[in-house]
Amino acid sequence: MSSTHNKKSVDVQAFIDRHPMSGFQWRILILCFLVATLDGLDTAIGGFIAPVLREEWALTTAQLNPLLGAVLLGLMLGAFAAGPLADRFGRKMVLLVSVLFFSGWSLASATAGDVQTLTVLRFLTGLGLGGALPTAITLVSEYCPVRRRSLMVTLMFCGFTLGSALSGVLVAHLLPLVGWRAVLMLGGLLPLLFLPMLMAWLPESVRFLIARRMVPDRVTDILRRIAPLPANVQLEVPPQAKDSPVREILQGHLKYGTLLLWGTFFTGFMIIYLLTNWLPTLIRETGQAMSDAALAGAMFQVGGTLGAIILGATMDRIDAWKVLTTAYIGGTLTLLAISQFYQHFSVLLACVAAMGFCISGSQVGANALAANFYPTTSRATGVAWCHGVGRIGSIAGTLAGGTLLSAGIGLNGIFLWLMVPALLAATAVFLMGRRYRALPKIKGEYGAIV
Repeated sequence: MSSTHNKKSVDVQAFIDRHPMSGFQWRILILCFLVATLDGLDTAIGGFIAPVLREEWALTTAQLNPLLGAVLLGLMLGAFAAGPLADRFGRKMVLLVSVLFFSGWSLASATAGDVQTLTVLRFLTGLGLGGALPTAITLVSEYCPVRRRSLMVTLMFCGFTLGSALSGVLVAHLLPLVGWRAVLMLGGLLPLLFLPMLMAWLPESVRFLIARRMVPDRVTDILRRIAPLPANVQLEVPPQAKDSPVREILQGHLKYGTLLLWGTFFTGFMIIYLLTNWLPTLIRETGQAMSDAALAGAMFQVGGTLGAIILGATMDRIDAWKVLTTAYIGGTLTLLAISQFYQHFSVLLACVAAMGFCISGSQVGANALAANFYPTTSRATGVAWCHGVGRIGSIAGTLAGGTLLSAGIGLNGIFLWLMVPALLAATAVFLMGRRYRALPKIKGEYGAIV
């Protein structure tokens, strides 16, 4: 006789937590890592081809700025749009559409005949780029065991840094040979060729399927690819959300944490993008050679990548809020050290690497913090809107760097000024820990890091 009384109840997250990472889960991580890599490549490519465009089309800096800012605006709006869509229609569908969107518009960008057309096409490319990365973060987090979630999310996000670096390498080698149009075509063709692999090998989030009460057999088939599952099981279904994902993250228990996460992402992205865009210029103005300025910029990225991995692993072992608060405070101290000792190049390089470790690494860790904080019903929206607010910070940081330089404020003053947003990020994470650390941990949902 078969009945629900004979079925064994299974909680999906507990099932994932009980087993080691399977090849199936590693495949999801690798596929999302590659999505992040392609995202980083296409995001950075505009900055690398800008000098050639300036020369070919005889552009002024004022004409070039909207082109560089268009992709950032698209990233922001794409993130805001993708989150609610992924919580309603599924992570996989939104991820596939995002990849198709940015690959298609990148290919179209290669046909632009003037800077105005290219600006519009780069904005449209940014919409897809902005949706892909936070959706990939959400998908990876929902297939990871809690004990390794922060490390897995930060490892996946490192693909974005790798893609940004690869963009520079590709442009340096291909631009003199084939021109900027072919470079943009390659940036669109690679994700387009990768899309069939995502369609065939990437599953939908199993937690999304359960939350949406999808076909149980589909869920159990996925779970059996992680570990053996009894034939007669009944899946535990989480409570259905009463409100839209946007309303859910902005009211009740989650509202306070959402605002603090937004503050962390805004200030973190502000610092990172100001330094990414202006650090070589700042160092060059101190009298260092261009090669030394480029080396300092590279050390910031290397430090950020190492910080992401090490801080992510540490967050899985001890209090995640304490880890990130300490790291942001460490970043504040390195900013102070750079402002005082930048004349000594070896000290400057060490401090820049440490700053990347603390601040850029912490910002990657904040992705894991956000993915852990929100429930399944609004996780994609929560993570994506953190990125959307962060992109506002990236625009503000880029503009602030140019404004401060134009006002005659040099490296010393700018790095002292950057201590303010770094301390604000540390304060936001600290306050979030105080508010949510002591709350009951309800199966990884509703503002409990588990």
